[in-house]
Amino acid sequence: MLKKLYNILLIFLLLLNLFFLSALVTYQVTKSGEMATLPNLSGMTLEEAKEEVEAQKLSLVQSGVALHNRYEKGLIISQDPAPESRLRLYTVVKVTLSAGKEKVIVPRLIGRSQQAILPDLQGYRLRLGRISHVHTIKYSAGRIFGQYPLPEQEVPINTPLNLLVSEGEEEEKYLMPDLLGKYAAVAIPQLQKAGFRVGDTSRAYYPGLDSGIIINQFPQQGNPILKRNNITLEVSK
Repeated sequence: MLKKLYNILLIFLLLLNLFFLSALVTYQVTKSGEMATLPNLSGMTLEEAKEEVEAQKLSLVQSGVALHNRYEKGLIISQDPAPESRLRLYTVVKVTLSAGKEKVIVPRLIGRSQQAILPDLQGYRLRLGRISHVHTIKYSAGRIFGQYPLPEQEVPINTPLNLLVSEGEEEEKYLMPDLLGKYAAVAIPQLQKAGFRVGDTSRAYYPGLDSGIIINQFPQQGNPILKRNNITLEVSK
């Protein structure tokens, strides 16, 4: 009787062991077949990326560094496998970090002609930024007298170069006087003595007027004028 009970107990324990062994094998097969989706790690720090992949039960290693014009030093610029890849758990993901942007030295452009430096910008590996024009007596018109970034400063390639360009000394503006009805022989010398430029004078018949009377003018009365602008007159004959 005892032997029979012993045999039954032995068979029961054997079946129980087989059940647990089968369950363990099934769990390992299921576990090894589980998959995770790899997120996009670009722009993350190494620490941030580790948190992301470990949350998906994946592993992360750094595989190298490279210059990059978009991402600052220390940020991830590429990964292997690619984002959204379906991976088995604990797969190793390799990432490359940015070594920073490639730098150039800003040349000194002050005193040079704006037009002259434009073809050189590509060679400097910079691009043209904002251009502001200001009157100054120190530099002639078209000359650069201010720049940002400053000369000798180290900046990333393709940085915009902002320029301050001279318009020369500011000229005084005047209002054009009314010359109609005046004798040209009197008005023209007065204008020239005051520093104004009188261009070619045309002549035309005008009924009822003596010869030499101004009958038309450009600019018209009241318009702003600089001394270097030409004044043209039409005179009766």
